Amino acid sequence: MTKITFYKENQVIVGFEVSGHTGKDDYGKDLLCCQISTVAQLAVVGLDEVANIKNFHEISDGYLKVKLNKQDADNEKVQFLFKTCFESFKSIIQDEKKYAKMEVKNV
Repeated sequence: MTKITFYKENQVIVGFEVSGHTGKDDYGKDLLCCQISTVAQLAVVGLDEVANIKNFHEISDGYLKVKLNKQDADNEKVQFLFKTCFESFKSIIQDEKKYAKMEVKNV
């Protein structure tokens, strides 16, 4: 199962974490896992290449954590990106409760 956690600080999304493989299909054939990974990587590229924010993530097999300080996160473009990712994840997993879940935590 994949767990997606968004982190908020005073209503500002400061990051998210994606952990685990969905297990819906075999490795390399799991389209649900691929969709989730694509959205997660979109955030990394957007923050790194477009917003020019560096050294903000941890990544390993089946794991990605994106965490910004509140000052960097409290930016209109960054919030747009995070909210778009949130809505994309929500849409992707809405009928996949057996394989993925999402939550929001206040930090």
